[in-house]
Amino acid sequence: MLGVIDTYGIELIHPMREGRSPQQIGRKGLSNHRWIVGGKLCLVLNQWGLIVGWACATANVADTTFQWLIRQFDERMIVLSDTGFHATEGDPANLKLCQRGKWEDRMLVETVLSMLTVVLHCKKVMQRGWAYFQARLAFTMAAFNVLVQWHGLQPNASGFVPLSIAELSL
Repeated sequence: MLGVIDTYGIELIHPMREGRSPQQIGRKGLSNHRWIVGGKLCLVLNQWGLIVGWACATANVADTTFQWLIRQFDERMIVLSDTGFHATEGDPANLKLCQRGKWEDRMLVETVLSMLTVVLHCKKVMQRGWAYFQARLAFTMAAFNVLVQWHGLQPNASGFVPLSIAELSL
């Protein structure tokens, strides 16, 4: 089975407000070539676009931090990723690094991340405690999987399963 992994930055506060509160849970890191202060969500999707694994950390961690998530699917799934998941040594056996512009199968994760942003408003969240932040992400991942399967996963003639939850957007 093929899978896809990618990370997604979630902004908790504006970078200019970093360090103003001793209870700040997010850290400064890069997301989509811009600085954020917040967290990083890592998603593993199966070939139909369902979330089969996820983890979160502060925004300052490298993508290689989530290699343990890839190892969980060893011998069950080949996981496609961008080059950010490549470690200097010790990549998981089931990790397939994809250069930019190769392997269109990776575009599935961009579709899912777009739906998380537009429909489930996951790019900026307001939680101020780490446990609440993780609970919000857990709820969002579960809600996404339920909503995507609402009408069933119906493949078209070429075997592609179109994903859409736009009609459920508020």
